[in-house]
Amino acid sequence: MKPAAFFFDLDGTLVDTETPWTRAILAFLADRGVAASEADIAPIVCGRSWYDIHSELHSRYPSLPKADPAADAVVLRPYYDRVVVDPKSVVIESSVEFLKKVACFAPVAIVSGSPRADVLDMARTCGIADILQFVLGTEDYPRGKPAPDSFLRAATILEVDASECVVVEDSTAGVKAGRAAGMHVLALNRSTLVPQDLTGAQWLVGDLSEINVDTEFEPSGIRYQVRKVRDLTNATIQDLAKWKISKK
Repeated sequence: MKPAAFFFDLDGTLVDTETPWTRAILAFLADRGVAASEADIAPIVCGRSWYDIHSELHSRYPSLPKADPAADAVVLRPYYDRVVVDPKSVVIESSVEFLKKVACFAPVAIVSGSPRADVLDMARTCGIADILQFVLGTEDYPRGKPAPDSFLRAATILEVDASECVVVEDSTAGVKAGRAAGMHVLALNRSTLVPQDLTGAQWLVGDLSEINVDTEFEPSGIRYQVRKVRDLTNATIQDLAKWKISKK
């Protein structure tokens, strides 16, 4: 096939961060008098948007002080930074190299359930911020994965047919979201924290280096007009829409 675009998940796909986030949340809870185990928290974290994680935590642990998800994301960040001292240590190099390869012949974006600021930060850490068309975080669509909203929003922004897009995911929710959006799904089966059901993916690999880009995606002759937001730091969906109109 000749993909119109590639949409990459972040946590667990490009960066190995789900275990660190689980441990950060455990420390966050402990400081608020909530006792929990990794087995309790990991299923809440893996493959889910921050808004959904936040809602589940407050539902399961009602003693937690009420707070806005965005505010709690800021409070949680230092807990994560104490777990991951070197941000580059969580980068999945083979996944990043795969993204760079496909970015040579198709537009690429990160479509994540993490807060947009965290997604942008990790894109810079991975050294790919300059080749992404945009990133979507949990603030940028109404329903998290397994709903298709995030991937459909990404296709709308690029003005491409969803059926011609490839989603790169590592979770049950992500694969379901990609399939519900009518997209092709490349599943990365590397989760050791919580087993994932990747049924429905067209490709299933243990490492993205296993994919032969030339034979799977027919990159020869594919060209696309580079239309990206150079400064991703403060980009919003509204900014992207205005920018697209100005480029026409």
